Amino acid sequence: MCLGIPGQIVEIVDADQKLAIVDVGGVRRQVSLALIVDDTHSVESCLGDWALIHVGFAMNRIDPIEAEETLSLLNELALAQDQIRAAH
Repeated sequence: MCLGIPGQIVEIVDADQKLAIVDVGGVRRQVSLALIVDDTHSVESCLGDWALIHVGFAMNRIDPIEAEETLSLLNELALAQDQIRAAH
């Protein structure tokens, strides 16, 4: 199973190489946009969009509400895991 994390595309680093900076919960990483750009969606059109990020690639664009809900659920899981560890 693969886990993709929602991230917001905040900066285009190199349009020719399709590279951007994505903010994932306050952590910024360089990712490739090669899988989400085509003749109808340019690299520049991705700025501000939310995408599902996996191993350095934006896998697909996602709705901002879906991104927020997913991040919230991931935070809840992290808190629950911390509580379980503290109990043992």
